[in-house]
Amino acid sequence: MPETERKRVDMTSGAITPRLAQLAWPLVLGNLLQTFYNLADMFWVGRVGPDAVAAVSLMFPLSWMFVSTAMGITAATIALVSQYVGAGNDRRADRVVAQTALLTVAVSTTLAALGWTFRHELLTLMGAEGAVFEESLAYIEVIFFALPLTFLFFAFRSSLQGAGDTKTAMWLVLISAGLNVVIDPFLILGWGPFPAMGTRGAAWATFIARAFATAAGVYILLRGGFRVKLHLQDLSPDVEILKKLVGIGYPATIDGWARSFAAVVMAAFVTPFGVAAIAAYGIGVRLMSVSWTVAGAMGQATATGVGQNLGAQTPDRAARVTWVGAASTMGLLFAAAALCVAFPEFMIGIFIDDPEVIAEGVYFLWIIAPFWAFFGGTMVVQGAFRGAGQTKVAMALSFLSRWIFRVPVAIVLAFTTVTVPGTAIVLDVGPSIGVWGIWTAFSVGALASFVVAVLWFRLGRWTEGVIEDEHRGPATEEPEMDADD
Repeated sequence: MPETERKRVDMTSGAITPRLAQLAWPLVLGNLLQTFYNLADMFWVGRVGPDAVAAVSLMFPLSWMFVSTAMGITAATIALVSQYVGAGNDRRADRVVAQTALLTVAVSTTLAALGWTFRHELLTLMGAEGAVFEESLAYIEVIFFALPLTFLFFAFRSSLQGAGDTKTAMWLVLISAGLNVVIDPFLILGWGPFPAMGTRGAAWATFIARAFATAAGVYILLRGGFRVKLHLQDLSPDVEILKKLVGIGYPATIDGWARSFAAVVMAAFVTPFGVAAIAAYGIGVRLMSVSWTVAGAMGQATATGVGQNLGAQTPDRAARVTWVGAASTMGLLFAAAALCVAFPEFMIGIFIDDPEVIAEGVYFLWIIAPFWAFFGGTMVVQGAFRGAGQTKVAMALSFLSRWIFRVPVAIVLAFTTVTVPGTAIVLDVGPSIGVWGIWTAFSVGALASFVVAVLWFRLGRWTEGVIEDEHRGPATEEPEMDADD
């Protein structure tokens, strides 16, 4: 395919702000669409009964573990593809795409096989009992079959994102999410000629939607036209590239697992303070998730921009991409936080009319919302490190933010005594300010991790990238012709 026909956002030249926005907005919309799909899925499952809702909710941490694994592998894909594209070596980028597909299929098939084999033991370990166990089993048995499809779609999306195209995956997410929402009631509740399958129907709806999105994504990669292409002859294992994918990807996977576990721990900290605090926390976190959606999308766009510029050997521009991304994200989140601080009762009242919950939610927003921008700034800088292939640094920042600056602060400020897990040892941690101490811990963690992220980035140890000098510049080798070429 002629080079002029290949479509992408080139972050190595031109004005940075509009190009970052061009990359980021489809990612924001795609994330919001996924959130809408999750809510719609839960709505239809809720028509079955509380056991079905509990079953799908119980499976969320397990699903997130799988997603984190896929995101870890494909974080490496974004770094490598963007740097090879920036270096002008599209052929090497194509090989990364093929090896990503190979690795995601191998990993997901292994996880699916293990999950299916030990599905009963897994659900027992997670505490599922009675009707919830049966509903969870019906759901997870199908989801395991869908796992390779999920991983392959992540491979497709990351490949195009690294090359500078984020719109194509957004359209596929839009169509597949819409398809899922439409067929949900037919398979869950038994509309029309279909039998009512409950949670198993929800899982089959997910399987069908993911199968469509994955098939379309693989077809697009085989056809080419977006600066990267999947060549069938590249699907034989390339040990060098596979080592890079694993070496760069595993810290991102661990990062996702650690973030998920930290969220569980913080939620557990809130539980002793009563229903109002728990409800306020749930609503507040959902409001915060909007800011995470924006910051996460800008972080992904920044990763692409940094990767392309390091491939083109323009690290100064890569740094400018990062600072522009961080500043614009923080400005947007400061504005959003200002609205929440100015009208906290209204923001919490959108979700609930209980006066006690609204009162607690007001303090949540007053304490945490002013620091949303620092959450966002850190996420963008982490994206820059990932684009450079420095996923261990991004992982370290996540650990510092949650396990050094947040969890210990929450323990010290929210509780007077703490029992060491698995022992009878009780530690006196001093005076307590109650649940406000947990809210304060989020703010302290956000500010402290942002300062560390900026200082670490300014050290400049990320500027060399992860691709070899011999693979910079246009490739001299030509691929064998595929059947569709």
